Parts: sequence; structure tokens; C-alpha cells
Amino acid sequence: MAQEGEPLARAPFLSRVFSVLGSLAPKGLYTRALIIIIAPIVILQSILAFVFLDRHWQVVTRRLSVATAQDIAMLADTYEAMTAKTPDDLDRLSRLARENLSLSVRFLPGDQLPVTRSKPFFGFLDRYLSGEISRRINRPYWIDTVGSSNYIEVRIKLDGAVMRVLAQRAQLIPSNTHFFIVWMVTSATILLIVAILFLRNQIRPILALADAADRFGRGRPAPPDFRVRGAREVRLAAQAFLDMRDRIERHVEQRTIMLAGVSHDLRTILTRFRLQLAMMRAPQIEALKRDVDEMQQMLEDYMAFAKGAAGEKIRRVDVRSILEELQAAVEEPGKTIRLDVRQNPLIVALRRNAFKRAVLNLVTNATRYANTIQIRALRSHGWLTVVVEDDGPGIPADKREVVFRPFHSLDAARNQNKKSSGLGLAIARDIVRSHGGDITLDKSNLGGLKAVIRIPSKHVSEDVAAD
Repeated sequence: MAQEGEPLARAPFLSRVFSVLGSLAPKGLYTRALIIIIAPIVILQSILAFVFLDRHWQVVTRRLSVATAQDIAMLADTYEAMTAKTPDDLDRLSRLARENLSLSVRFLPGDQLPVTRSKPFFGFLDRYLSGEISRRINRPYWIDTVGSSNYIEVRIKLDGAVMRVLAQRAQLIPSNTHFFIVWMVTSATILLIVAILFLRNQIRPILALADAADRFGRGRPAPPDFRVRGAREVRLAAQAFLDMRDRIERHVEQRTIMLAGVSHDLRTILTRFRLQLAMMRAPQIEALKRDVDEMQQMLEDYMAFAKGAAGEKIRRVDVRSILEELQAAVEEPGKTIRLDVRQNPLIVALRRNAFKRAVLNLVTNATRYANTIQIRALRSHGWLTVVVEDDGPGIPADKREVVFRPFHSLDAARNQNKKSSGLGLAIARDIVRSHGGDITLDKSNLGGLKAVIRIPSKHVSEDVAAD
């Protein structure tokens, strides 16, 4: 049973590991593409360099060890072949070894070798040189290849003396390996620079497409230098975006023209109604006038919802002045409207009339059902936040999203005797989303409803005019 449950217990651990690795992985396409291109190159070069250097080091060290061992064996044989072994003969042999073999040779009296040291674990030189000396010289020997000295010391026990040989370490170890390392690092650096420059040019059209799509979503014109360019897939995406933008603009334009015509015809009929009502004398006239006014207001709401924020340019406006205008416009007897804007002036790039209508819809909606309304505005961390709170009955949490649907009305939370077209919140959210933000509803500290508008305010392009 424990063995069957082990994979189940291991699965959450692996999922957590993958989750941590995923959080540490780069998120940008540019960085990921660089890793995809550079990582295989670096790994392949590292493997090739390791294999080549290891093989090169072993082969060259073995061959140099063979040559040095042959020289030492020749010196030992020459010493054994000498009959007198006078000091002059030994000096002559040492001089020949120094001049012709680049070896420093001395013949020490006595017959004792130093204590053997521990061998290095990865000592190719010690292993190869010891093997060659053992194979070519059938005598006791002592070798020292450990340390940072520039010389390798070899001592051979001969008849009546110990031959001490000092060879330069460069004679036994490859000395041109650093050229390969420099070449490898240089080539890798050049490839890295080329990859960075190439990928930067490939990512730039994608960033331009994202910026154009973001500006279109905010209702701003596309950058003047935006065009279809880049790889084939990026070109297809850019062209599809341009076609989609044109279709959306044509659709909005056709819808606006159609509704403008319908509005014109309905306004003409409503005007005739007003003239006829003005000439009539009857108790029902006031009720009919109210119905006509309600129809006129509903028609204006429909047109505002259909048009959205189209046609109005984004300008740098003072949000504080807009909110002060709203406060003065909606004040009624028995209603308390408090305004809290600590930044003065509060300049943000907006469509002034559309933004004013969005906030007005929220404030007007609050004045229908509450006696105290509080409006707060603040710009922080690249976002403009406008909060409208009231002390009314509020909206249940499960219905705070459906109230944004066009023509939707609540049965319990709001009084149905209040006349409304059901488009106020829908129009407000549509306007705010056209600025790249959103509206959320929550419970207010005053006991009623809290509406929060958040609009990005950090990106203000040069083509935005001042109000």
C-alpha cells in the first residue's frame, strides 16, 4: 500500500517544483527566444570544448611524456656505459643534456630516493610519465609532478649515484590550450551579439503591433510609423489587426449613422408631440408631457450608448475641475455631495465629455437612492482612481456584475418607481473601458454602494493635445 501511494505523494511535490521553476523562468518573448537560441549553442560548445580539450590534453601529454622518458632513459644508459665516471665526464654529460635536451641533470652521491608522495587523482602527467619511465628504465625512480613549480623533478637510482633530472613543465604539458579557449569565447561572444541584434529586430514589429492594438483599444490613433513588417507570421498578424480595425470602424460608423438617422426621425416626432401638447388643454397633458420627456431622455441614452466615446479626441484635462462641475450640477435639496481630490491640479489624458458622462451616470444613479454621496479621486502608480460612494440600499454581491448589462434593472435592491433607461452603468463601463480601464462595484463604508473607476494614466503620448 505504501508503494502504491508513493507516486501520488510525489505528484504534488513535482507540481510544486515545476511551479517554482515556472515562476523563475523569464516571461518576455525576447528573453525566452534568446535562451532558446543561446542555450543550445553554449551547451554544445561546452561539451565540444570539454571533449576536445580532454582528448587533446591526454594525447599531447602522453606524447611529450614519451619523449621526455626516452631522453631520461638515454641519459641513464649513457651513465651506465661510462667506465670511469669522472667528474669531468659527468659535467660533460650534464652540459650535453642541458644544451641538446633542455634538461638539467645532476648526479647526486648516495643511493637513497626521497619518500614517495601521494599521487594526484586526475594527474595525467604523473600517470603517463611514470608509466613510460617504468617501461623504459628498469630501475627504482622517484617523480614529483605536484605543485606550482615550473619544473618536473625525476630521480633515478643508478649504480653509485642518483641522477636528478629537472625538466620544464612546459615540455610535458600543452602550452597552446588557451588559444583554443580564447577562440571559443570570442566566437561565442560574436554569436551572442548577432543573436541579440537579430532578435531585437524580430521582436520590434511584435511590440509595435501590441502598442497599436493597445492604442486602438483606448480609442487613440495608431502610431504614425506603424506598418506591416517583420517575419511572415508577424506580417499576417499585423495585417489581420489592420483589417479587423477597419471592419470595427466601419461597423461603428454604420451603426452611428443609422442611429443618428433614427434619432433624427424620432426627435421630429417628439417635437410634433410637444407642439400638439402645448396647444391642448386637458388634465392628462402634464402626464403626457412627462412621458414625452422620458422618451426624450431614453432616446438620448440610447444614442450615447450606441455612439460610445467615438469622435472625441483624448486631451489632457483637469479631473478636479470636471468633478467640481459635476458636484455643482447634481446638487439637490436634501442631498449631500462631498468631493475629495487632494491633488491639484489632477491632469490626466482623457476624453473629457465622455469621462464626465461616465462619472455623472454613477453620481446620478447614487442620488436616486441615497442622501449622502462621496466622490474621491487620486492618481497613483500610473492609475487614475475615482471612487463614488453612497449610503443607499446598495446592490447584492451576486448582482454587482449583471447590473452593467444594457436594459437590466434590479427588483429588490433598487426602487422600481425610479424611472431609468437601464443604460447608465452600461454607458459608464463602456466609456471607461474605451480608456483602457474598468469599473467595479463593492460595498461602501457609508453602508451603500461603492463604484470604483480605474483608468491608466501613465502613458500620455505626444499626439495628445492639452485641454
